[in-house]
Amino acid sequence: MDWDQDQLKAKLTELKLEHHDLDDVINNLMGQSDFDQIKVGRLKKRKLALKDKISTLRGRLIPDLIA
Repeated sequence: MDWDQDQLKAKLTELKLEHHDLDDVINNLMGQSDFDQIKVGRLKKRKLALKDKISTLRGRLIPDLIA
């Protein structure tokens, strides 16, 4: 899919918000004395995948300076 700059920025903002929300959920779960380690592991994996997507979108927004 070929997105314009505004669509990329909107998606980037959406992913950053989701990443931040996941961070809050993980911290809240880990603050409990009997948290589910498997659930936290899955959330951390999802958070890492979001971070990768964010990095990819940032790379598409920044013009290639070498070219």
